[in-house]
Amino acid sequence: MLNLSLRNMSLMEWLAAAFVISLLVYLANIVYNLFFHPLANIPGPFLARASQIPSWYHATRGDRHIWLWQQFQIYGDKIRPEPNAVLFNNPAAYADIYGLKSNVRRSNFYKDSLFHGPEVTTVSAVDVAEHARKRRLLSLAFTENSVRAASSFVIRHLDRWNQLLTEKDGSIWSPAVDISEKISGLVFDIMGDLSFGKSLDVKEPGANPLKTVHHKMADYLKLSNSISRSPFRDHIIWLMPRGLGKLFALLTPAPIRQYKQFVYDSVTERIALHREQAGKTEVEQRQDMFYFLCEARNPDTGLPAYKEAELRAKANLLIVAGSDTASVALSGMLFYVTGDSWRYQKLVQEIRTEFETPDDIVYGPKLSSLVYLRACIEEGMRLSPAVPGDLPREVLSGGLEIQGEYFPPGTIVGITNWALSRNQEVYGDPELFRPERWIVDEATGVTEEDVNRARSSSHPFAGGPGRCLGQNFAMMEMMIILARTLHRFDVRREPGSTLGSGRPEYGWGARDSKQFHLTDAYISIRRGPMLQFRKRQQSDYA
Repeated sequence: MLNLSLRNMSLMEWLAAAFVISLLVYLANIVYNLFFHPLANIPGPFLARASQIPSWYHATRGDRHIWLWQQFQIYGDKIRPEPNAVLFNNPAAYADIYGLKSNVRRSNFYKDSLFHGPEVTTVSAVDVAEHARKRRLLSLAFTENSVRAASSFVIRHLDRWNQLLTEKDGSIWSPAVDISEKISGLVFDIMGDLSFGKSLDVKEPGANPLKTVHHKMADYLKLSNSISRSPFRDHIIWLMPRGLGKLFALLTPAPIRQYKQFVYDSVTERIALHREQAGKTEVEQRQDMFYFLCEARNPDTGLPAYKEAELRAKANLLIVAGSDTASVALSGMLFYVTGDSWRYQKLVQEIRTEFETPDDIVYGPKLSSLVYLRACIEEGMRLSPAVPGDLPREVLSGGLEIQGEYFPPGTIVGITNWALSRNQEVYGDPELFRPERWIVDEATGVTEEDVNRARSSSHPFAGGPGRCLGQNFAMMEMMIILARTLHRFDVRREPGSTLGSGRPEYGWGARDSKQFHLTDAYISIRRGPMLQFRKRQQSDYA
């Protein structure tokens, strides 16, 4: 009788039945998430505990980091922003989650980025052993020698960039420029030159189709982040090798396709150059990052660490990932320091007193001794994290104890960089740009304990097994760019400009006009501030 009834159902009746069943399953899942889930006792917004949709909504808007900060203000330092996720906002939890011995792996969030391509990299690898192996091999290219060699490339591009800032009469203030835009062009060219032996010339005047690449990348990152945070993520991951990946490839914007072709062709040429230079001495060869990747040897076998396909993936990874921390931190630091005349003067005086000419500013102990410059960079990275959201980790078999509380396998845990770096209990005045908090000084009352406490909640290069291998390179790059630029030029915020500032319409947590506004696309997207430059007034400092 039942079989007969089913056979007699019309298409509309089948669709209605499917809708009702799906709705009932969905409602049952909501009831389970709210009342019977192992994390049901963790506080958080009602809708977020019931469904992943609120988190996805804010990821799509680009304000998920602000939304999470708001939840910490409401519910305390432990929240449940998704049914199967718990985020924390204190330094002790950071150590429990991201420590070297923590029983976690990268979550599936990292599997479905549109940028990864078929090759698994240190970014997309979620298996603990595979990630460790790839990280160990990549570390062979980030040595003291490679950083020192890379500094000459940074200086060459920076000097040209400085020349372009005031090409006309340098004694008067230049037309205002969006410094985030300008710095992106500079860093993109540096990383292109280092990654595959050819500058993209984004910083140069004139028409260039590659100039739109980083804008399209920003849009691409927003889409990728939205997919990664989607309730349908696991279905999308399953569909990617089954036709969806080809559809995404067809929908890829033309500038991104041009960029990928440019990278492919450039790497092909760079591989050929490396083979041609094989008979030359080390000094005679082009010692960019690609050189050190090619020269890296697997310590277990003695064979080259990377095959050609892996070299191509690594070159693309370096230019994308290598541009993030430096460009975001530089934009943020210049926003804050140009909004504080006293600290700007203090920074400039340190640089111009220590170095007689810009050409004297090179990578080495003397540059590293600029304590206030380093402190300004640290503070800029704290207030403008390259990754403002969380780095999600999945608890493995056996569970994980965080601050004395057990979390079962499969739970997603993490720390939100934006919120942790603004922890009121740690910093006291977290919204204030105060580089002095990073310098032990009896006169200011800052102790070593204070500095260590500040460091415990600011992790611009991440920590544990996921710690950024390019940290030393990024610090070298930022210090040279800032020191040479501020030695050559006076810099000011364009009078009346508010680009990059918080605004009332941005809502709670983003209204402050003295705060640099970031959009969360996993990587921070930003605009501004509008800055003007003029050649340094020689009478300012001896």
